[in-house]
This record gives sequence, structure tokens and C-alpha cells, in this order.
Amino acid sequence: MEKGSNSDSLGKSETSNGRGGKLASMLPTIEPFVPKRDQNHNPRELRSWAKRTGFVSHLSGETGTASSTERFDSSTGFNVERSGRDHRAGGSSPKIEIDPVLGRTRPNMGTEIQMNSGSGSGSGSKHGRKTVADENGNNGLGEKIEERKAEVNGDGNVNAVENGNGVASVTPVGEEKNKGRKGERDVEIGMYPRGEEQGHEGWNGNHPGLKVGLRDNPGFGALIYYGLQHFLSLAGSLIFIPSVMVPAMGGTDKDTATMISTMLLLSGISTILHSYFGTRLPLVQGSSFIYLAPALVIINARDHRNLSEHKFRHIMRELQGAIIVGSLFQSILGFSGLMCLILRLINPVVVAPTVAAVGLAFFSYGFPQAGSCIEVSVPLILLVLICTLYLQGVSIFGHRFFRIYAVPLSVMLTWIYAFFLTAGGAYDYKDCSPDIPSSNILLDECKKHAYTMKHCRTDVSNAWRGAAWVRIPYPLQWGVPIFHFRTSLIMIFVSLVASVDSVGTYHSASLLVSSKPPTPGVVSRGIALEGFCSLLAGFWGSGTGSTTLMENTHTINITKMASRRAVVFGALFLILFSLVGKVGAILASIPLSLAAAILCFMWALVVAIGLSTLQYTQTASFRNITIVGVSLFLGLSIPAYFQQYQPMSSLMLPSYFVPYAAASDGPVHTGSEQLDFAVNALMSMSMVVTLLVAFVLDNTVPGSLQERGVYIWSRPEDVATDPSLLLDYSLPGKFASLCRCSRCL
Repeated sequence: MEKGSNSDSLGKSETSNGRGGKLASMLPTIEPFVPKRDQNHNPRELRSWAKRTGFVSHLSGETGTASSTERFDSSTGFNVERSGRDHRAGGSSPKIEIDPVLGRTRPNMGTEIQMNSGSGSGSGSKHGRKTVADENGNNGLGEKIEERKAEVNGDGNVNAVENGNGVASVTPVGEEKNKGRKGERDVEIGMYPRGEEQGHEGWNGNHPGLKVGLRDNPGFGALIYYGLQHFLSLAGSLIFIPSVMVPAMGGTDKDTATMISTMLLLSGISTILHSYFGTRLPLVQGSSFIYLAPALVIINARDHRNLSEHKFRHIMRELQGAIIVGSLFQSILGFSGLMCLILRLINPVVVAPTVAAVGLAFFSYGFPQAGSCIEVSVPLILLVLICTLYLQGVSIFGHRFFRIYAVPLSVMLTWIYAFFLTAGGAYDYKDCSPDIPSSNILLDECKKHAYTMKHCRTDVSNAWRGAAWVRIPYPLQWGVPIFHFRTSLIMIFVSLVASVDSVGTYHSASLLVSSKPPTPGVVSRGIALEGFCSLLAGFWGSGTGSTTLMENTHTINITKMASRRAVVFGALFLILFSLVGKVGAILASIPLSLAAAILCFMWALVVAIGLSTLQYTQTASFRNITIVGVSLFLGLSIPAYFQQYQPMSSLMLPSYFVPYAAASDGPVHTGSEQLDFAVNALMSMSMVVTLLVAFVLDNTVPGSLQERGVYIWSRPEDVATDPSLLLDYSLPGKFASLCRCSRCL
């Protein structure tokens, strides 16, 4: 091929590699670059080769012809990518300098590759554009070379912009930016959904998908609507825990109503405190399922089985003492700054299986309880699935009504259905009282129907008749807390599990509201405040500690409402409802089978939300798959081993409570009864075992930061320089000065 000639290359019907056909007829022959002197690259030889083949040397600025889509990899190690357009169509290719060793673009390269056209006329440009001489040396036949613009995207890759001639954009392999800071930035790399790397400079304001942003004020009416929307979508987590705990503790319907009112009050107070003094993200605080499993373990201890008088109050006081100790540990963890150190060891591979194990821990309770009244529980489960999955796209006045209110709507409709069954006589049995007095247990004909009437009838609860219209829950309403070493040790570990869960929720929520991720100090502040709110729950006697409800991230994702003002307004209404005793009484009258059925869905949702945290990692990584799989399996299998050492419990307790009774009869015998109870209890809880296994494996098994999906947190110095970060997370008013005693905060 003659130097500078285009006609020869266009006239060939086959490429040099022997491929024929239409494609081959369109591609020119490109001779390989072969150095003459033992692999030593002579710049003159390289420029000459570039001119002959149509590529341009970055040093010389010359232009030649190019029209093939071919990657050239010669013995010199060059890796060159060329445009797929015929030069006769007026296409151009970006100017890219190729690193001959690594095969990637160099940092300080130009962003253009200039290319001549096979026909037309033009003249030189005063901006440095050149005309290309034809093989006879005539400049008049050369076209003016079109410059190609390029933009650098957020990841540092050069994206060539189409110049209007139909040329496809070219995205070369990503170049390394700021090499001098590579070691520093390595610790901040985190993988996000869709495989993107997130840096601190890529964040800006609210996400366009949000209807209401974090700091937005949509108006008084909208705040009330959106606030109630947040809490109604979380009704299952807020009101159904007492329906499980109080009957197991031997409490009455009135006790259930009081406990529900107490939970509503504390959830409202905790949410307001967290919105102003915690992470300041739009997250709802309340009684968590994380505390339900250890509560059931303490409730079903051998010491409590023979209690008859004041059983409910005695167990509640012991739960209060354990929660107070665990909350103090959590507060110290946050306010002391130790949480900043632990954050380095908490990653999605640890959070995902731990949260999933929280939901899986109740598989033995869920449907066995719901199955006591299958004609009510199964329709409820089907209805909530239909609203959540099949009707999720149905919009009413611009709102996805069925998906947002799937739980309260399904419960209300099924409750009405159960009321008609009760009123229609479906659960009326001859000589059997619907109030379930002790006489029903003595009659053989009524004994087999007593359990069904208790769980299915909607009129067996007397909470409405005994509840006052106005009742204010107050501290120590059940009595003075009881402190035991065994229960305190259990709650200390459980508070650590709750902290791990909250860390994952903080990170997910910050991505949803499109704010910058919080700093480690803000996360520590949030954990410390959660400990303080659990301390309030211990004194008021809600039966469980307070933590961030992970289901709220699901609600934000659906509703696109992220205003913390709306969450505060909803919390105020929650406090108002807690003062009306009849509200708690109505909620307490929900049949137990109906409550268990909706909890089957809620616990399944907890499992799904936990596993969804893996989207921030490389989910196809064998390392991550193994760690998550082993953690979950051992988290279920090891507790099953401890639960088999309780032959007497299976005779004295219902089958759905047997897994929570291993603490009294487990295989660990150290000589200390208190320590034996604590160790057996901890090892019989799935979430604790899963956390320990995942935590050890993730922090000892080698893996890159991208593979592990290490969480990115904003730097403390960014708060002073970034206005959006300051407005999102900084404490209001002069309260910030009170927290400067801790370097981490």
C-alpha cells in the first residue's frame, strides 16, 4: 500500500487475514507495526506507520486514513481501537494515545483522533485543522477534518460525543485519575447498584425521582398526609409485636392494649428525637423484630413456667431491666466513638445475612399460629400479596394506593370478613361460651373448639369494654425493673445486632434520598440516640428496645417521599393516638391468627430487605456467596442443635415456643447457672450466630474493596465545606456544641 493512499485500501475485496464477503470488502488492509531494531520503538518509524495506516501520532499531529473496526494487537503490545465507519461517510474517530504496556489510555492524553476523508474539498483551518493531501500531493481534494468533542464522565472515562455525521460514540477503557491519591481513595471505593463506583463528588441535591426531598416542605396538608402514610405502611411492625408477646407472658387483653399504646408513644418520641438529634434521615423508630426473639427466649425460661400470679408483670419487669442494660451499652458504643472503629468492620456481606436471619428466626411461629384459623389467615396472606405484587402498578389519583397501604388495607378487609363469620355463627358451638371461660376446657365437646374460638372470633376481646378513653402511659407503669446478669448479657449482644442492622439502614436510606452518605460520626450519633430511646423503652415498659425500622426504606422507595418534616408530623399523630386508650383497645382486639398471618408477610419482607443489601457488593463473587450461604446455614443449624436439648419443654410448651426455650436446657454447662443460660440463649438465636459467623469470615477472608462492597461514608472535613452535607446531618441550633466532646461525633 502506497504512503498516504486511500484508493488502494478501498478497492480491496479482502482483508489481510483472509476473511471474505461483504464485510471484508469494506475493510482496508492494515499492515502491522514491526520495529526494525529489536523491539526498540523508533518514533520516526511509529509516525510513519501511523501515517500509512490512517492513525495519527500524538507527537506529530499528522493525519491519515482510517475506516475499519479492528483492534490491532501487535508484538509490541499496542492495543488500538478504531472507528467502525467508512471514511467516505465523513466519520471521524477520537484521538487516543494508547499505553503500549497496559493497553489503556494515558492520563494526560488528548481527546481527539483526527482523520481524513476520502473525497471532497476543503481548505486549512485557522484553528489548526489540516487538509490531507492526496497521493498526487494536491491539497484541494482533502476534506476539512472535523474536530470531535469529548466529555469526561464522573468515573473518569472519556466519552466521545457524536459529531453529527452518524459516527458512533467511542468510550475507551477508563483512565486512572489523580494517581497520586490512589492509595488514599482505595479505602473509599464502594460498589453500588448497576455496578457504579460512587465517589464523594458525584452527589448533588435530591434525586429527580423523589416527589418530596429530605429538606422539602410540601405544605401543612401534604405533611399530614405523607406523615400518616409513612406510619400506616409500617402498621405491622408497630402494633403486632404485643399480640405475640402478651399472650405468651400470660397477660390480658387490657395488658395488650396498654402495651400497644406504650409502643405508639415511644415510637413517636423516638422518631422525633432521631429526626432532630440522630442521623436526621427520614427514618421511623420503633419496636423492632430484632428484640422479639430474645424476649421470647426470656419469656419461656424455666423459671417463668410455674408462675401464676402476676406472671405478666414479673416477666415484663425482667425484660425492662435487660433492655436498660443493653441500651446503656449501645449508648456508650455511640457516644464514646467506638462505633466509628466498628464501622470499618461492618459491610453489606455482614449486614445482609444478619438481617435476613432476623426474619427467618420466626418461621416456627408464623404459620403454625396463623394455621389455627386457616379460613381467615390464608385469605389475608393472599390479599396482601395481591395488593403488593399484582396491584402494585395501579394508581389512584397519582398514588400507588394498593402497594403503599397493602398491610392496613388487607388487615381491615380481612378483619371485616372475620367479623361476618363470627356474626354469622361460624364459630358458635353448642353449650360453649364465646367468652372462653374455664368451663369450656372442662367439657369434652367444647375443649376441641376452645382454641379455634379464641383465635378466630372477633368478639372474644374485652379490651374495648375495659379501656379508658384517655390514658397516658407513664414510666415504671409495670413496676421497678429487675436486673439479672443472664438477661443483661443477652440484651447486650442483641443491641449489637440492632446496631449492625441500623448501619445498613442508614446507608440504604441515604442513597434513597440522594443525600451524601453520613459521616462515621453521624452514624455513631444515630446509634447512641437509638440506645437512649431503648433506655426510654426500658423505663416505660414496651417489652422491646427501639431501633430503626428497616421496612421504612422500602416505604421511601415506593412513595418517593423523603421529607423528615413529614415523618415528624406522623410521629406527632402517633403520640396523639397513644393517649387515646380506645385506640390501643381496638388494635388489641385483632384476632391472634390474623396478626400471625400478617406477620408471616412482614417477616418475609425483613428477609428480603436484608438480602437486598447484597446489591452493593459483587453478588456473583464466590467469596461473598460462600460467606452469606455459610452464615445463614449455620445461623439456622447451630440453634437447631441447641434447641434439641429440651425434652421437657416440648411437653410443657406449645410447639411454636419450643425453639425459644433452649436457654434453660441447652448443652453448655460451665458451672454458673447464669452464664449457662446466657450462652445457651445466645447460641439458640439465629441472628446472633449469623452475625458472629459473617463478621469473622468477612473480615478474615481476602477480598477486594469492590468485591466486598465496603460502605462509603463521608469524611468529617466535608461537613464544613459542603453546604448540602451540613444541612442534611448537622445538629440544629446550639445543640451541636454539646456533642463536640466526642471527637467522633
